[in-house]
Amino acid sequence: MAEFVRVAALTDVQLGHGIVAEANGKTLAVFNVDGTIHAINNTCCHREGPLGEGELEGNIVTCPWHGWRFDVTTGSCMNNPSSKVQAYQVKIEGNDVKVLLDV
Repeated sequence: MAEFVRVAALTDVQLGHGIVAEANGKTLAVFNVDGTIHAINNTCCHREGPLGEGELEGNIVTCPWHGWRFDVTTGSCMNNPSSKVQAYQVKIEGNDVKVLLDV
């Protein structure tokens, strides 16, 4: 069953940046793009780099290990269109960032 799980405080995710968050055994990359929060799988599909530690430009994060780029709104890879990381549905409740995860 899937439910929304708290992964961070809204104040933890600064405008134009990302963080790494863990919940229910999953490691997520959570980003603030122009005030809207997005969450994707933290693990780059190229060499498993930490996407949440990458540099965010607009809605594109660049993996800090080998430069693969991903759209944080969809999980789509800009370097290899056949590759993708999972994108998660996000909702904000008060100061809580919640992500729809299997529990």
